[in-house]
Amino acid sequence: MTTAEPPKGLLHRNIKARQSDEISGHVEDRNNLQEEDLRRWQKHAQKVKGKVLEQVQDQLSDLLDKALTESIQPFTQLQPAVNGNLSKRPSSSSQRMDDGKVFVDRPSLLDELFEINHIRTIYHMFIAILLIFCFSTLAVDYIDQGRLVLEFDLLFFAFGKLGTATWAWVVMFVYTLLVPYFTLVYWGSLYHSFPSKLGLSIGTGLVLSAVQTCVLGVFPIYVVVHYQLPPASRFIVILEQIRFLMKSYSFMRETAPVIMKNTPKEGESPRSPTLSSYLYFLFCPTLIYRESYPRNTHIRWKYVGVTLGMILGCLFYCYFILVRLCVPAFRPETNQPFSKRTMVLAVFNSVLPGIMILLLCFFAFLHCWLNLFGELLRFADRMFYKDWWNSTSFANYYRTWNVVVHDWLYYYGYRDFLWLSKRKFRTAAMLSVFIVSAVVHEYALGMAFGFFYPVLFCLFACFGVMFNFTMNDKRQSPVFNVIMWTCLFLGQGVQVCLYCQEWYAQIHCPRTGNSFWELVTPRSWSCTYQS
Repeated sequence: MTTAEPPKGLLHRNIKARQSDEISGHVEDRNNLQEEDLRRWQKHAQKVKGKVLEQVQDQLSDLLDKALTESIQPFTQLQPAVNGNLSKRPSSSSQRMDDGKVFVDRPSLLDELFEINHIRTIYHMFIAILLIFCFSTLAVDYIDQGRLVLEFDLLFFAFGKLGTATWAWVVMFVYTLLVPYFTLVYWGSLYHSFPSKLGLSIGTGLVLSAVQTCVLGVFPIYVVVHYQLPPASRFIVILEQIRFLMKSYSFMRETAPVIMKNTPKEGESPRSPTLSSYLYFLFCPTLIYRESYPRNTHIRWKYVGVTLGMILGCLFYCYFILVRLCVPAFRPETNQPFSKRTMVLAVFNSVLPGIMILLLCFFAFLHCWLNLFGELLRFADRMFYKDWWNSTSFANYYRTWNVVVHDWLYYYGYRDFLWLSKRKFRTAAMLSVFIVSAVVHEYALGMAFGFFYPVLFCLFACFGVMFNFTMNDKRQSPVFNVIMWTCLFLGQGVQVCLYCQEWYAQIHCPRTGNSFWELVTPRSWSCTYQS
């Protein structure tokens, strides 16, 4: 018997069907591979685009800074030769050290960002939180006292004795305005005709330093301690003391070299800065002295009113944070016996009020307060800070958080240290700037609170220095921005927790003596709350 064979037409159709299925399968696989390759290429293109934009932005910023410097100081590279012709000044690394900060007309970064609706919505969210604090305080007062009342007793206590702080400020201001200025003018009038220029400079510097130490060093501390000023009033006096010291130093540092280099002609008096320019410098929002600054054409009074309202809003915001989140957690009636568990919980419970106080201090002072004075004085350069919130390294954070103070530390601390060491010991220069900044910050907080507890100094000088070298500018991944914010959150939580504990310990367990160890040993380490 023979097996029946399928017809040739059916067999041909089956073969064609299988071939078409294979072809369609190959086509689908090829399409899938193409789509996958396309997705990979798009991701790669996005990464390349981001890197290119960052590089272009950095290079463009450097080019613009260089162009601005060259356009504002076009003749600094030329100096008169002996025969009267102009010769080019040598371009060297030591010569570039003399270039200072260039002021240009530019707005604050947040003012530009607030023009974007998405960013302004975040600002509106903070206002909504402030309203929630007000409503919660009213509700608690109504439940406890049976009436609607907003008592700002803590605020009135903190800003008590403002009259004493005011007359102390007037004394420091009048001294800073008159004594350094006329000392410089008198020294400048004698410098080029005095037989011993070095002796005159050293003698004048020693006398001025002694007077500065008495008036701007000892006097504010005496006022704060003798009159027992409350915390906010103390803070005003101490911050103004530091500001006047930094301003007067910048004035002397910028003008003395100019007087020394420019020898007056016979019969002419040496050229000195005007008192009006120095008076303007004492109020304008910068710590770097110049005889003139870029100025706006007019004052925007609506902007002044809105900015003043935001400052008051931030003040009440901090008050509600302290009253609603800090005082109930740390007052003696609710304090629990010390243990590792209670300490850890207290630190993490302080993270939220700590970071909110940090953001409010930044917004109230570095944005609102400085922009308020900048607007009233028509000061056009409003770059008081940069986008520190985008930092992926602590090195960049320290440079961009407070540009006003950073410029002073950079030009008069870091660069002068390098100039004295002939551009050696860069690490030592950076460490010295960190230590000085940490000491001044701790001094301000210690004088404001009335006790010695170097929490900020340890965080700044120890962990800050370590993070500055480990998390440097080479770290560009967004992960490091998360790490930076995590460290800021924890650092603020530690500060709020320890300072609040020490504040109540100083009240509940006052010192029994005035020995050195009594003054420097924190009371919270040994104080126990007993009802």
